[in-house]
Amino acid sequence: MLFLIYSMIACGVVVMVTNICRYHLFMRSLRDVLSSGRDKDTFWKILAQLLLIFFLCGYIFIGVFSNPDLMIAGILFGGSIFVAIMLTLLFHLVQSVKENSLEMTQTLIGMIEARDTNLNGHSRYVQNLTMLFYKYIPENLKKDINPVSLEYAALMHDVGKLGVPERVLNKPGKLDDEEWKLMREHPKLGVKFMEPLRSFKRILPWIMYHHERVDSAGYYRLPGKEIPLAARIISICDTYSAITMRRSYKEAMSYDVAMQIINDVAGTQLDADLVRIFNTISREQLEKCIPAELKN
Repeated sequence: MLFLIYSMIACGVVVMVTNICRYHLFMRSLRDVLSSGRDKDTFWKILAQLLLIFFLCGYIFIGVFSNPDLMIAGILFGGSIFVAIMLTLLFHLVQSVKENSLEMTQTLIGMIEARDTNLNGHSRYVQNLTMLFYKYIPENLKKDINPVSLEYAALMHDVGKLGVPERVLNKPGKLDDEEWKLMREHPKLGVKFMEPLRSFKRILPWIMYHHERVDSAGYYRLPGKEIPLAARIISICDTYSAITMRRSYKEAMSYDVAMQIINDVAGTQLDADLVRIFNTISREQLEKCIPAELKN
């Protein structure tokens, strides 16, 4: 009987240690545009973790310094399992909310773009390319880029084109100076549209500067070293998508032509180091990123 009692307490300790580790990793994951929360929530997050540690200390104290009976051992073991179940349900709930929110955003972006043959499918294409590209980025570069936030920035990078007149968006020929001036406003308009979403504050510069060039000759003349890494990543994917998509003013170009152009502008328009990484992605993987609406 004594062996059973202490075995149950030992199992409870192991489960509680696992719960604390899982909770810590979960809290670290809550740094994206959907789950970052408010600053004042930090107190409750820290308090919850401290309470888990306090409970763990209680398990150890009872196991080492007291004479627990079977009921106490059962309560301790059951309590650790209950916490594990509640954490699992919480993790699944948050993940489900994230997935549903992304699907809704994709649907809304798709409805917006459907009105424009030049945009239809482009944002989804850039989103898919960006998340594929992210997998190839070295770990030391990934540390400052939350993948969920990056995915939303890629999906919504052109939302500012809602404020650009359709006559400019759908013009079959080259844009004149005045029309280009209007077109260059779309990153700024996108940021303006999204400013009310406080949790999106961190990704606004990624959207704002996705048309900047590393030679400082972009839309807003931002020096290359000041362009956010995420914006430089999206810029490469945006360029590849624009080249390989059919537009009212041009036919779609092949993978080989797109890669040649991207490599030609590496170091001037695009980040040369990131372009080298992009070159390692196979043609087959890039073609899998094409959304269904562009395959029809």
